Amino acid sequence: MKGAGGTQGGVGPFFLGLLMAVGGAYLLTNQVSVSSGFWGWFGPHTFGLTLLPLVFGIGLLFFDGASRAGWLLTAAGAVIILLGVLMNLRIYFEPTSLFNTLTMLVLLAGGLGLVARSLKPYA
Repeated sequence: MKGAGGTQGGVGPFFLGLLMAVGGAYLLTNQVSVSSGFWGWFGPHTFGLTLLPLVFGIGLLFFDGASRAGWLLTAAGAVIILLGVLMNLRIYFEPTSLFNTLTMLVLLAGGLGLVARSLKPYA
C-alpha cells in the first residue's frame, strides 16, 4: 500500500502537516490589512486616462466584433486598470505579540516541513 504522493511516506504526517500549514497561513493572513492609495500613474487624478483604451476598444468591438484592434485595446485597457489597482495597494502587518507571530510562523513552516517529509519515501 502506498502512502501520500504514491511514496512510502505516512498519510498521517501529511494530513497533520497540511492542517498545521493551513492553520498557520490562515492566522498569518488574518493579521494583514490591505488598503489602497490614490491613483497616480502619470500624476494625480489620472484614472480617467487609463479608461480610454478600454472605452475605445469596446466601441470598436460594438462596431465590428471581429476587430483585432478592438480586442487588443480592450485587453490592454483591462490590464492597465488591473495593474493600476494592484500597484496602489498597501499591505500592512497588524501589530501582534511576538508569541502570536512565532506561533503563526512555526505552524506554517512546521506544517510545510511535515508535508514535504511525508512525500519523501522512508529509507
